[in-house]
Amino acid sequence: MEKEQLDMYRHSMAHILAKALQELYGKKLKLTIGPSIENGFYYDIDFDKSITPDDFALIESKMKEIIKRQEDFVRKEVSKKHAKELFADNKYKLEIIDELSDDEVISLYYLGNDFVDLCRGPHVQNAKYLTNFAYKIDKVAGAYWRGSEKNKMLQRVYVLGFENSKDLKAYENFVEEAKKRDNRKLGKELDLFFFSPYAPGMPFYTPKGMVLKNELIKLWREKQNARGYIEIETPQIMNRKLWEVSGHWEHYEQGMYTLKIEDEDYAIKPMSCPGGMLYFNENIHSYKDLPLKVAELGKVHRFESSGTLSGLFRVRCFTQDDAHIFLREEQLEEQISEIIQMIDEIYKIFGLPYVFKLSTMPEDHIGDEATWRKAEAILEKCLQNSGKEYSINEGDGAFYGPKIDFKVTDALGREWQCGTVQLDMQLPKRFEVHYIDENGEKKEPFMLHRALYGSLERIIGVLTEHFAGAFPTWLAPIQVAVLPISDKCLDYAKEVKNTLSQNGIRVIVDERNETIGKKIRENQGQKIPYILIVGEKEMQEGLVSLRKRVVGDVGSISLQSVIEEIQQKIKDRNLD
Repeated sequence: MEKEQLDMYRHSMAHILAKALQELYGKKLKLTIGPSIENGFYYDIDFDKSITPDDFALIESKMKEIIKRQEDFVRKEVSKKHAKELFADNKYKLEIIDELSDDEVISLYYLGNDFVDLCRGPHVQNAKYLTNFAYKIDKVAGAYWRGSEKNKMLQRVYVLGFENSKDLKAYENFVEEAKKRDNRKLGKELDLFFFSPYAPGMPFYTPKGMVLKNELIKLWREKQNARGYIEIETPQIMNRKLWEVSGHWEHYEQGMYTLKIEDEDYAIKPMSCPGGMLYFNENIHSYKDLPLKVAELGKVHRFESSGTLSGLFRVRCFTQDDAHIFLREEQLEEQISEIIQMIDEIYKIFGLPYVFKLSTMPEDHIGDEATWRKAEAILEKCLQNSGKEYSINEGDGAFYGPKIDFKVTDALGREWQCGTVQLDMQLPKRFEVHYIDENGEKKEPFMLHRALYGSLERIIGVLTEHFAGAFPTWLAPIQVAVLPISDKCLDYAKEVKNTLSQNGIRVIVDERNETIGKKIRENQGQKIPYILIVGEKEMQEGLVSLRKRVVGDVGSISLQSVIEEIQQKIKDRNLD
């Protein structure tokens, strides 16, 4: 079934749901809107009684009954006046109608003789076409009318909807697998990070989480250092005047944390770019200095409403793996190509395929349209020259410039926005940035904003779910667990640990007074790549008994063989 047809079926099912709710709960229940969405549909209702999971079976049964009636979906066009008379007792429908022009023709859809809804359609001709459509009420959530916190909180009844029961079951299996991989769940189980009510949306990293983070930073620095980047650090809090120059105060103030210091306005930085501009302006630069590639691991803070926070994917405090590249126009293509190559190298290490999205000028932007179109054309030319496929994401650029977004696909087929390269032709002008050209004259440089990961939090969240917590050996916070069978073997276990540590391998000894079976199960549950079991036999022979996460029990082996294998995996950064 094509997407357009599936959307029509889902939209029609939203009317079936609305009619079922109305028949079950009467006129006290007010219908608002009910669109089709990805994986199903919903309907927002204003109702004093809470719809709970105990009601789901009853509602689904009523929907089935309505479909069996095989009533027609009939479209009728009416005047605004007639529509207002028809929905006189529904303030939500009236609000929608009032926003339409007086001479606009309004379409209604009837389902049988006793149900009508304000709707543009389209819908199936008759409910009989929905007989084999597979659906299941998923959940009920709160939703403000028209998404505004100033309006009343409604109940949103979400329903999964698919062409057939096979597709529905496949989606349910996908959801279950996604739950197992949820970074919030695994972050806690694997002791990587946590959140506290004292700092909502701001992750706390544990020692294991810091290992993960530092390994990613190490890779980030390697890729940059090989290409001539320098690294700086800029302040967390800067004066309002800076953010007015950059345009953030006007275009992004609602997302910033602000404060007063000695009666002056300051803000915690939501982005690192203005600090990078100040760094460039601190010295006089020649055309020979360009491209100047300035990287920063910038800790930034952005206000996100509590309802949007989601593990490491949507946080209020995160570390951007930022870089700002100052360059001449003739250097743009080469530098953008270099960034694409860097990102390609990194994502291949993780086994993450990706696609390009060219995001263009948004409504809320700074600078004139001609400058924007020139910048967009430059980026598109670079994409065309790369030979890779890309799509246009209209109106989704940053407020200061267009960008190429890199969207990775994880093991479950989900897309995540990660790396980005943005062409900025506005901030250099605003900060009066210039270099001295070959004729001794001042000239304004171009500037690229660039992030390889997007943010460390985002990439850790993606990788945690992509690998389901079973990180490749080089990235795993603990690479080896040594399990002594008894206290008699503890000293030998510690010797093994010391040898591994001296060879640059992250290792622990499980000294707990538990059975070896329980130790194996629990360390496997921690998704540790290598488990070394040592008993009296291994101690006497100077060996270890090896269990690998992927292949299971290997048997007795020399410790040196284990070390060499792990060191090779760390060096190669392979996926095992």
